[in-house]
Amino acid sequence: MTIHYRYLIVGGGMTADAAVRGLRKVDPQGSIGLISAELYPPYKRPPLSKGLWLGKPWEKLWYRTETLNVRCHLGRTVTALNLSEKSVSDDVGVVYRFDKLLLAIGGTPIRLPFGEDDVLYFRDLSDYLQLRAAVEKKQRIAVIGGGFIGSEIAAALAVNGKQVVILFPEEGISARLFPKDLSQFLNDYYRQKGVEVRPGCSVTGLGRHNSKLVLTVQSSTGSESIEADAVVAGIGIRPNTALAEQAGLPVEDGIVVDEYLNAGHPDVYAAGDVARFYNPSLGAKIRVEHEDNARTMGELAGRNMAGERNLYHHLPYFYSDLFDLGYEAIGRTDARLSTVADWQEPYKKGVVYYLEHQRVRGVLLWNVWGKIEAARALIAQPGPFQPQDLKGRL
Repeated sequence: MTIHYRYLIVGGGMTADAAVRGLRKVDPQGSIGLISAELYPPYKRPPLSKGLWLGKPWEKLWYRTETLNVRCHLGRTVTALNLSEKSVSDDVGVVYRFDKLLLAIGGTPIRLPFGEDDVLYFRDLSDYLQLRAAVEKKQRIAVIGGGFIGSEIAAALAVNGKQVVILFPEEGISARLFPKDLSQFLNDYYRQKGVEVRPGCSVTGLGRHNSKLVLTVQSSTGSESIEADAVVAGIGIRPNTALAEQAGLPVEDGIVVDEYLNAGHPDVYAAGDVARFYNPSLGAKIRVEHEDNARTMGELAGRNMAGERNLYHHLPYFYSDLFDLGYEAIGRTDARLSTVADWQEPYKKGVVYYLEHQRVRGVLLWNVWGKIEAARALIAQPGPFQPQDLKGRL
C-alpha cells in the first residue's frame, strides 16, 4: 500500500502539532500525513509530570490536531527513509511518499542495564497512565535520577501522598543545572516535604524479594539495599537518529539542521528534541528538549515546509514546578560555569546568572516571572559583564 502526502510528519508529539499549525497558516489545503508510534494523537507533555498530578483536567491535555485536516497514522513506527524515492516505510509495510518531510521523532529514554521489566522509564502518556495505575495500589516509590524529570516526578508523587525516595549520583538535586548551594537547598527542601533524598548514590542492580522490589545501591559508604513498591527512572534521553543515519543525513548528538531547519536535504526538515541547531546568541550548536523549543521550532519548520524562508535563531527557555517553587531558565544553565546570584530572598526568589568569558550564557529566574525576554536580550549582548553589573539587572 502506498500513500502520498504533500507534507509528511514523522513523529506525533508537541513539535508535530506545532508543525501542522505552521503548515496550515501558510497552506490551508495541502495534504498532511502524520505518523506516530504512540497510540494517541498529539498532546501536551509537561502536564504528565506537573499538572495532571495536581488535578488539571484531562481534557486540557489534547491539542486536537486531528481537526486541522490532517490524517494521523497512530501506533506505526517508521523503519526506513528513502531519499531518492522521497518515501518512508512503516512497520506494517505501508509506504508513504512525500513532497516535504519533517522528522520530529524525539528521543528514547536512557535505560539501565538491569531491571528491564521492573523499571518504568517516564517519558510519554502511556508511562503516565502506567505510573498512575501503579501508585493507586502502591505506596513506596523509588525515583532514580535527580534531574529535570526525576525532580518533578518525585515532587508530584509526594504531593499525592506517596512515600518517595529519590536517588542520584550527584551531590544535589539538579546539580548539573543549579549552583551547588541552590542544589543543596533543594535536598533539604525535598526532605522537609517528606521525600527521602539520597545523593551520591548509584543504583547498580534491581531484584525482587517477596512482593517488594529491592534496589542495590552503591555510595561512598558502601553497598546497601533499598526496598520499594515501584521504581521510576528519569535519567535522560538519546535522540532518535537511526532513521537519519540510515538515510545519510548529518547526525551529531541529534539530526543536524541549518538555520532554515533543513536536515541535509532541501525537502527534509527536522525539529524538536531530535534537532541540533546553531544559536547565534550562544555562538554554538545546541539541542534542546523542552516545550518552548518544540513548539516554536515546530511551527517554523511547518511554515518553511510550506514555502516560507524563516531563520530559526530563537533561544528557547524552559520551566519547572517543584512543590511550591517554580522557575524559568534560558540559555546555557550549566553548573560548571561561573555563577552570580542576585537573591531577593535566599533560595526563595531571585536570579542566577551563568557567565563564561565575561558574557552571560544563561539565566535562571527562581520564582521570578515575566523576565524571559529581558534575559534573552541580555544573553545576546557581548558584555563584558562583571558580577556587580548584574545586581538588580532583572
